[in-house]
Amino acid sequence: MTESLRIAAWNVNSLKVRLPQVIKWLDDQARTKKPIDALCLQELKLTDDKYPHRELQEAGYLSLAAGQKTYNGVAILLRRAALAPMASDLETAFLKPVRNIPGYADDQQRILAATVCFKGVQPIRLVSAYFPNGQSPDSDKFVYKLNWLNALEGWLKDELTQNNRLALLGDFNIAPTDSDVHDPSKWIGQNLVSPPERKAFEQLTELGLYDSFRLFEQAPKSFSWWDYRMMGFRRNAGMRIDHILLSDALKNKCTASIIDKEPRTWEQPSDHAPAVAEITLN
Repeated sequence: MTESLRIAAWNVNSLKVRLPQVIKWLDDQARTKKPIDALCLQELKLTDDKYPHRELQEAGYLSLAAGQKTYNGVAILLRRAALAPMASDLETAFLKPVRNIPGYADDQQRILAATVCFKGVQPIRLVSAYFPNGQSPDSDKFVYKLNWLNALEGWLKDELTQNNRLALLGDFNIAPTDSDVHDPSKWIGQNLVSPPERKAFEQLTELGLYDSFRLFEQAPKSFSWWDYRMMGFRRNAGMRIDHILLSDALKNKCTASIIDKEPRTWEQPSDHAPAVAEITLN
């Protein structure tokens, strides 16, 4: 049997609230499918001192986190059993860590990157990202979003020259095409779908990053986020804004990319569902 690595992104919309769901989902995946070897979380909404390292270690995962009170926050979880023998603790499991975009002054915790040595595979650079929402195209928050996206592109361009195996995972707050939106006509002129945001997404792909979900034939109306209001999930009135982008070296080894809607059906769920990509190790 060909060995594989499964990596995932999930905006949990408060890790304090959804920690039991994260642990349940990881356990369910290991029992019924294959374990998740790396999970990138967004919107932790807690500070570093409140991060549940112990609980996640008991579940078999080491964590690197960049927290922030009330808002934002990102983390990378690694399954200990999937790591190479030399990667046994926080210092050796998360190599060359980067918190936030270097050279871009920002109090909001939105980027966390580290190089990881998994068993049977060359090191992989993982980037957990929580893109700004932008609010609306006529707001200061939208200007911040575009500036942030520009800084991200510049940093990733440099990262890709140093790391040919790179995965960018997270909540992008961008639906790349109309096929990623439940009703494009209702979103005209709004953020998440505006031409500048979609152009920024396209520029990431022009760096040599590939949308893993679109490497495969997918069912129409496949989304990763549904508004809590107006029975959004029940009506499948959603958007695909959570993505896993892979460098060329990883794209060629990607064998599957899905969105797991099941956690969105649970009681008091996040408004996002996990995105998962599988990569062969041979």
